[in-house]
Amino acid sequence: MNRFKKQTAVLLLAALSLTAVPTSATALDLGDILKKGALIVGGGALVKALAEPLNDFINTVTFNRNAKFQGYTKVVPIVSIGDGTHIGAAQVGGQVKSAVERTQAAAQLEAEFKGVRIRILIPIDSVNPIERFNRVQGVGVTAMIDADI
Repeated sequence: MNRFKKQTAVLLLAALSLTAVPTSATALDLGDILKKGALIVGGGALVKALAEPLNDFINTVTFNRNAKFQGYTKVVPIVSIGDGTHIGAAQVGGQVKSAVERTQAAAQLEAEFKGVRIRILIPIDSVNPIERFNRVQGVGVTAMIDADI
């Protein structure tokens, strides 16, 4: 597992170095936006690069523990809606292959209910929830991928 973390860190750094844009101190707001954009693009590229091996790994672990998902699965990026910029990934699954293939990301909404933090993950058909926010029916989140770098 240690080797996987090192490979993930190297891929993330490479993706960020390819997408990072230098900004000046006088354009702080624009620089912040560009920085977040670079993180999202780099993180999205990293998730796409690792999606198939991560999906296979999750399916192997769940199969070995007699908890395999009986349907189609794939790994997609998690895109957060609201405060902050976050990079993550989730495995989604469904019984209909075309619905799983149509899923491009999992939108993450955060809310609070009686003092308890709630994170809601919704399979959507776009990697840009601001542009378009269509839930893919018949698909659910079966796993979350969280890497410490």
